Amino acid sequence: MLLDDMVERSLPEETRMMRDVTRKFVDEHVIPFMRQHWQQEWSMRPDGRLPDRILQVADEIGIRTLGVPEEFGGMALDPRTETQTFAVISEEISRGDCGLSDKLVQIWKVSVLLRNVAPRHLQELWFPRVVEDPSFLLAHCLTEPRGASDRWLPYNVPEAAMQTRAALKGDRWVINGRKQFISNGYDAKLYVVYANTNPKVGMLQGTSSFLVPRATPGLTVQRCNETLGGRFMNNGEIVFEDMELPRDHLLAEGDALMRAGIYFRPGKIIQGSKNLGVGVRAFEETAKYVQEYVQGGRILIKHQATALRLADMATEICAVRGLLREAAAAVDAKAPEADVLCNMVKLYASESVLRVCKHAMELHGGNGTMLDFGIEKLYRDASMFLHMDGTVDVSKFKIVKGLFPDTAGKYAGPEA
Repeated sequence: MLLDDMVERSLPEETRMMRDVTRKFVDEHVIPFMRQHWQQEWSMRPDGRLPDRILQVADEIGIRTLGVPEEFGGMALDPRTETQTFAVISEEISRGDCGLSDKLVQIWKVSVLLRNVAPRHLQELWFPRVVEDPSFLLAHCLTEPRGASDRWLPYNVPEAAMQTRAALKGDRWVINGRKQFISNGYDAKLYVVYANTNPKVGMLQGTSSFLVPRATPGLTVQRCNETLGGRFMNNGEIVFEDMELPRDHLLAEGDALMRAGIYFRPGKIIQGSKNLGVGVRAFEETAKYVQEYVQGGRILIKHQATALRLADMATEICAVRGLLREAAAAVDAKAPEADVLCNMVKLYASESVLRVCKHAMELHGGNGTMLDFGIEKLYRDASMFLHMDGTVDVSKFKIVKGLFPDTAGKYAGPEA
């Protein structure tokens, strides 16, 4: 297909090989499961939705531990193209299911963060455990029940600081607070937790991060958030009540949000690539359907209205992919325009892929709304991305602030 040919020309050989292995995994394991067990998505037992075998196979082919340093048994990637490889692989996984992609990419992104900010003794303790256990999931606990958009802008004043607080008492950190909408939050075994350690300064100077094992007394997984889409990733709410941590579990003190850029920039790229995978699947299923289904005495693709929509879908997908490739290359090159491009990808992919999935659902007619047909799931999955990794409006604010730093407004609170 033309869309695949465009990808082939732009990929390094290593990335192409990993893409092909991942595609085989998705086609042979993920998509068949989703088709045969579509009811599992609606199970109210979060730990029973996705079979362990799916993660085990992902582990066997080496894609579960991307980002873990090779010395600890992880899958080594060329640092010059690491983010681009993350994007290609997460797109393929999301073509099978974006919830599964969410499960895996949290391991990748948190591993990249830990290898850059975690002290050596914590890396030696935890990376081998991640590698040894195919069910080991990681989670990044930043978002709170209120003020999430303030974190993304950021609105850097004391009153916008984290509600979760950490205080050093002797040789122990004591943490109190709550985190909401945490990817993998319900079933992760290790958490990176952000907390305010200095309420007198802005959150860029007063936020610290900690490495928290799930079994830590005082940590409670309050519930699984039952979401509209992406339901094979168990989003969770976490509560900390006088939770004590050893002093050496501190990752970054004061400047944790600034140092987390190593997580956020690839995260925006991966977010866009997960969007893209959903859009590609919607296009594939629709392209097949309109060349087989007959309406008005002819196959659907021969109708002008169908042709117009199909052309729009293909063009949107190629446009997202082009911007995504440029932004991913900028992140790998540590280019100054990387932040703006990452936010553009997040924004454009969120809105474009939702349009693609809307076309897909409408071109399938009544079948597009049937739960067992699979198209409405893609539409629901795509709708989730409008609010993940910041809302689309916040992304627009950040784009303007990046393009016009001297004149753009704060877009939160009073102007300076």
